[in-house]
Amino acid sequence: MRRRRQLRTTRTRTRARTAPARTRTRTHAHTPAHAHAHTRTRSARWSQLALAVTAFALLATACGETSSDAAKDDDGGKKSGAYQGKGIGLAYDIGGQGDQSFNDAAFSGYERAREDFGIGGVDMEPGDGESAADKTQRIEQLARQGYDPVIGVGFVYAPAIQEVAKKYPKTTFGIVDDNTVQAANVADLVFHEEQGSYLAGVAAAKASRARHVGFIGGVDIPIIHKFEAGFVQGVKSVDPKIRIERRYLTEKPEEGGFSSPDKGQDAASGQLEAGADVVYHAAGLSGQGVIQEAGAQKKWAIGVDSDQYRQKALAKYKRYILGSAFKDVGGAVYDLTKSVVRGKPMTGTQRYDLRSGRVGFADSNPAYRARKDIVAAVEKAEKDIINGRVQVRTRP
Repeated sequence: MRRRRQLRTTRTRTRARTAPARTRTRTHAHTPAHAHAHTRTRSARWSQLALAVTAFALLATACGETSSDAAKDDDGGKKSGAYQGKGIGLAYDIGGQGDQSFNDAAFSGYERAREDFGIGGVDMEPGDGESAADKTQRIEQLARQGYDPVIGVGFVYAPAIQEVAKKYPKTTFGIVDDNTVQAANVADLVFHEEQGSYLAGVAAAKASRARHVGFIGGVDIPIIHKFEAGFVQGVKSVDPKIRIERRYLTEKPEEGGFSSPDKGQDAASGQLEAGADVVYHAAGLSGQGVIQEAGAQKKWAIGVDSDQYRQKALAKYKRYILGSAFKDVGGAVYDLTKSVVRGKPMTGTQRYDLRSGRVGFADSNPAYRARKDIVAAVEKAEKDIINGRVQVRTRP
């Protein structure tokens, strides 16, 4: 079925916010007793961070244990490895922590790695209306302070990591959702989002009573086109005649497509009023609005990136979250950190797909599991993709 041109071209446009960029930083220091100091500060307070780290080092020495000694092997035992970094440096994408999706998935891996390996860390929020130079400054600040690995969450950090990685060749850098940065000390952490989205499409088509579903993308860019392509292909594999509404919230990331729940809510309202009874979003924080609107109208929503049924901020609406097309960003953050702590840093392009278990369809909702027909269709689609019987497109 041809896409509905008028819906494709009707995009919400907003002006980029031009307020001065302000960066929030959270510092997490690990102690042998597992007491975590969690300090919120702004960039200007990095001097206090330095004092805190110095004090920690003295305390650890007095206790006869260094942060490197606290790093653990897989068997849980402690080792005196060669790790010399301060911990993980994590720079969030647009929307920041609390988006119940992409950034929160990265944070979960960050927290688990700090706990398992006994290391500290800093996670930094993006500023409103910030420039590419602001991102470069953030990444360089983390590297200069001795954090290793330094991870940029989102393709928007590609230019920054490309530049800073050259200056700090002994530091390992990671970037999520981008494979354009090719350097000896950079790991490109990329996912086959189209595969999880295909499963979302199968689930949506099977769940729809109206034979009418919707897709809402945050920003009209290639990586989100992968979500759309997989979803549409999955829907049509069930029923080629199902109507599919499609909408992108903005054309550029800085216009708020990933960070505006009100835009997501408006888009979902339009699609539901047009007759769709299942909506799938790939819109980051804006997706909260999609889920809220679907819940308010007692229609199905499908989440993205993390298992949104389990997100506390969405608990009020979770009965209407059919499932989520997840990608294990947290696992990628964890794996990269583990490799650095163990002295064998991952570099190059690291791809995660259905076969690896790092993308898929989360089935936490009991209402979904009760629909045996949907579960069976999704499981069959997953096997077909893994076995190569189905090749999922990456372009709509």
